[in-house]
Amino acid sequence: MIVLSVGMPRAGSGWHYNLIHDLMETAGYTDARLIREKYRLQGILTEVNCNIGVLSARRLGMVTLPALAGNDFVIKAHAGPSASSRLLQRLGLLRITYIYRDPRDAMLSAFDFGQRALQKGRPNAFSHLTDFQKSLDFIMDYVRIWEKWMDEKNVLIARYEDLLTDYDNEVDHLVGFLKLDGNRPEVRKVIAGYRPQAAEGQQGLHFYKGRIGRFRESYNEEQQQILKDKMGAYLSRMGYEV
Repeated sequence: MIVLSVGMPRAGSGWHYNLIHDLMETAGYTDARLIREKYRLQGILTEVNCNIGVLSARRLGMVTLPALAGNDFVIKAHAGPSASSRLLQRLGLLRITYIYRDPRDAMLSAFDFGQRALQKGRPNAFSHLTDFQKSLDFIMDYVRIWEKWMDEKNVLIARYEDLLTDYDNEVDHLVGFLKLDGNRPEVRKVIAGYRPQAAEGQQGLHFYKGRIGRFRESYNEEQQQILKDKMGAYLSRMGYEV
């Protein structure tokens, strides 16, 4: 069995992935990093949180081989669903979670994260987002991916804001979806270790500011109107104030 933790970029996806990863280790799942090394999947799973990239038949086929050999593990993605992911899900080989965030905050976070990396001389996947329009175009791709995931069946959907403000309830849903015993001490220990206050600053979780609604302080009125015009219909369906 593979658990696939999908998320909108800069939406707590690293936090969510590592929480799921460590929860599943209590059930005997193998560290995905070990799977990557043993099965020579370095070209498929990135070094940061074992991100598979697109959910293509080739990539999913390659990670399915160790699963068929009896290995259970957790991987990450930011991509939209595919025919291959649906097939593996129907066959019982893939269990999927998806987390998203107010795209206005995710957009701002991506821009900030990319620019900080540039200033340090270590550009990252967000460093090409050098202005408002590029950041908007970038996040709109993931808004459309959000729409696709919302149409999928048997996927656990979570919001970053809910995980941040109602952690216990959200984790209860997650533990139930993963079919774990939430009363086991090992599970309770993992849950405690990923509480928002405990998770902040942990390597690989990509926490920096993570505040809800920060875009309202950072974008001017004209930019906020553009966001409203571009995203308004999506934001309402996502549960955010336009």
